[in-house]
Amino acid sequence: MKLRKIIGIFSLVAVTAASIYAYSIYKDIFSPNTAFSENSVAVYVPTNSTYEEVEALVKPYIEDMERFRMVAEKKSYVRNVRAGKFFFRRGMNSNEIINSLRQPVPVKLSFNNQETLPDVVGRIAQQIEPDSLSLYTAFTDKQFLADNGFNEDNALSMFIPNTYEFFWDVSPDKFRERMAKEYRKFWNKDRLAKAEALGLTPLEVSALASIVHKETVKADERPRVAGVYLNRLKKGMKLEADPTVIYAVKRESGDYEQVIKRVYFKHLETDSPYNTYMYAGIPPGPIAMPDISAIDAVLNPEQHNYIYFCASVTNFGYHEFAVTGAQHAKNRQKYVAWVNKMGIK
Repeated sequence: MKLRKIIGIFSLVAVTAASIYAYSIYKDIFSPNTAFSENSVAVYVPTNSTYEEVEALVKPYIEDMERFRMVAEKKSYVRNVRAGKFFFRRGMNSNEIINSLRQPVPVKLSFNNQETLPDVVGRIAQQIEPDSLSLYTAFTDKQFLADNGFNEDNALSMFIPNTYEFFWDVSPDKFRERMAKEYRKFWNKDRLAKAEALGLTPLEVSALASIVHKETVKADERPRVAGVYLNRLKKGMKLEADPTVIYAVKRESGDYEQVIKRVYFKHLETDSPYNTYMYAGIPPGPIAMPDISAIDAVLNPEQHNYIYFCASVTNFGYHEFAVTGAQHAKNRQKYVAWVNKMGIK
């Protein structure tokens, strides 16, 4: 009888101890273990990070690192670290945190209004793991460019301004392959047919669209501006576009940061294939990254007889268009008078 009682007591003690231990383990795993007040925080784990490096990254957001470490070991995370962007929500327990670190989330990456390839890769590098140098090296690889129908002069045409989803740790090579794929996707049968009807290649359309893009910020005016340049091409005239001169000056000097608000005769003397006052035809590449509205404006130009245009001094942001040189001279006189009055140099 006494033996049974002793066994019963020991059994009760063992069950109680096991229950306490189980509760302790449960608490360690499933109790909230975050230390931030925001609703969520993003954590970026670089490629080839060790578990110890991950601990250093997450430490500011974890309340009890011992509980986190115990769960990480039990779930074998310490030997299976993943790179990428991850989200922690306030109030997550250690189990949920480890699960989150196994599920990278994509980033929404966007770019537009970039003037040069270094500019665009710099903008992209702010949003994903690869740095601008590795991206620039990838996009200027001669074999890659040749395989996809580009060269260094027109490589900027590959970038179609939009918002894309990528995993943060995407490699430079995978990123460039995606951009080439998006370019081919953008140039569908409809756009290709319209370019062919104009007698232009997609790359020529992009280069011309970059001029249209720079000439006017008004999307509703771009088809009319595009029509002017296409009319000039049909007549065998030079494009004589001021934005190309500004780009030529920047390119020849290597100073893309300079601001040129007014084009002078000295600028027109810049010997560059991008100077459309000096050289006929479309430049060898875009002078900036044209947005989709500018590309589609070239592909769907307004049909008219205008050959000239000049900035309007009564409808700011828009332009005055002319069929004859005499009409254009009058519009230009108004503009020059206004520029001089405003002291714009």
